[in-house]
Amino acid sequence: MAPYLPIFIMLALGVLFAAGSFVASGILAPKKPTDAKYAPYECGIVPERDPALRFPVRFYLVAMIFIIFDIEIVFLYPFAVIFQQIGTFGLSEMVVFAVVVFVSFVYLIANGALSWGPAKRFEVQEPFPVRTLRSTVKRVSGSNEAA
Repeated sequence: MAPYLPIFIMLALGVLFAAGSFVASGILAPKKPTDAKYAPYECGIVPERDPALRFPVRFYLVAMIFIIFDIEIVFLYPFAVIFQQIGTFGLSEMVVFAVVVFVSFVYLIANGALSWGPAKRFEVQEPFPVRTLRSTVKRVSGSNEAA
């Protein structure tokens, strides 16, 4: 238990510091609310409209890409250090891991994770104007004569 004592002490100090910061902020902070303090502020620009209530889904997809590559790096460093010792089995496991990461990356790209512009909509345009059929002319004009 003695080797873990410094870790527990650092954990306890971290928790005490965080809790103490919140308590001190609540007790010592001035409490004079005004409309100016509650208004959003960004670089001195007065907002012209209310901010969006939700983040777009693309924001979360980019966050997922970031997390996926962070996890990959966390696993690749130890692999690079002990590559000679784990041999072919370790190499095959890392190849499987890299394939899984690559497939997840392709999935996110296919869902538009990095497409930040407006959605592009393609409309199929007729090359020539559509001709009116005889039955349509009869129904519209009410006569039995075809044009």
